[in-house]
Amino acid sequence: MATGLRAKLQWLLGCVAIVLCLAGCGREPESALRIGTNVWIGSEPLYLARELGQLNPDVVQLVEYPSASEVLRAFRNQAIDGMVISLDELFGLAVDGLEPRIILVVDVSHGADVVVGRSGMRSMKDLQGKPVAVESGALGAFVLSRALALNGMQAGDVTVVHLESNEQPGAFAKGQVDGAVTFDPYRAQLLQAGATTLFDSTQIPGEIVDLIAVRAGVLDTQPKAIQALLTGWFNAIDYLKREPQDAARRMGIRQQTSGEQFLDALKGLHIPSREENLKMIGGENPELAVSGRRLMALMQEAKLLRTGVEIEKVLAPGPLASLPP
Repeated sequence: MATGLRAKLQWLLGCVAIVLCLAGCGREPESALRIGTNVWIGSEPLYLARELGQLNPDVVQLVEYPSASEVLRAFRNQAIDGMVISLDELFGLAVDGLEPRIILVVDVSHGADVVVGRSGMRSMKDLQGKPVAVESGALGAFVLSRALALNGMQAGDVTVVHLESNEQPGAFAKGQVDGAVTFDPYRAQLLQAGATTLFDSTQIPGEIVDLIAVRAGVLDTQPKAIQALLTGWFNAIDYLKREPQDAARRMGIRQQTSGEQFLDALKGLHIPSREENLKMIGGENPELAVSGRRLMALMQEAKLLRTGVEIEKVLAPGPLASLPP
């Protein structure tokens, strides 16, 4: 009896082992990390990394949307795991409890974000009472509010026309708007159509910061994909430094600009290095927390943000800090 029982027990244990093995072998592979972007020069190094074979689409899937507001909507609807987003837009998501976490600062605007008007206009005051195209996301509203405030104007001094960034050049050409809050490649298109720059982000240094942020849970569930994303980004930036003409030519194709135009547009951005990034989002006193609190106060004052958030909680320097040098 004892021998028969022992044999039956061994047989059962063997069956269990086979079932567990089959279950492990049949487990679904980890899904790709979905990162949303809009048409913006600051996002292009991600696509350059993919083109150069430095970002495996099976690990990191880039999802392009026509506008920043579409990217935000996709994140809210859980269609993507992360995105390239401006800091002011991220605050709105954090206030709504969507738990975005900043893993990288991709650029700081220094002239790339602008307000343009009709030829012959010389200042923001020339837009008084005029229709101005503004994207429906937070960034356009923030840039316009700062441009108006610094010129002694108020929100009611212009007529806001909500248009996605890709719709603005056409509306300007048809005379439907006399001004626009914009960025490249649409800035270049508007200037070619005869617009003139009335305000740019050099007048608000450090206030417009673009980031890569992911959903908080992704930090635990897809750490390898996040590492691949960061590695791909810095490999693309290294290539841009080594081969600026070829990199700009490649990135310009997607932006429908020449390589020279792309390099010229990049002059309006500062792309932080890994070391600069660690100072901005990591350490005991992250630089982004200091500038972010100032930005948050400006947004609340302009009624673009209903309440504040604890900035340190949205910073996630861990993946970058653990990235091999």
